[in-house]
Amino acid sequence: MEIKAKDYFIQRDPITKTIHFQGLLLLNGAEEYAPITQLLNELLSQYPSTITLELQQLRMLNSSGFQMLSKFVMKARQHQDIQILIKGNKSISWQTRSLRNLQRLMPTIQIELE
Repeated sequence: MEIKAKDYFIQRDPITKTIHFQGLLLLNGAEEYAPITQLLNELLSQYPSTITLELQQLRMLNSSGFQMLSKFVMKARQHQDIQILIKGNKSISWQTRSLRNLQRLMPTIQIELE
């Protein structure tokens, strides 16, 4: 499944249980993020051993988007047998500043900044 818009592209790979994000995610509030939340929750409901969020090409994410990711991590935390891996880009400042905060919500989350 994929979600396409002018400024961003999100794609779920059902085989690798990876969701790829790219572009600029600057939507307004939870309602506009609902299709992305649904995509994340559908993957979570399959109870895979690992879910990978590939953010290396996501250049911008606003506070509503980060809140969406935070809620997903809190929901995933309830499934102790699911590992979350977030792949980020160390040259994108919001990722180096913000992604580590997700470990406060789920200490077992793995974050790789390349």
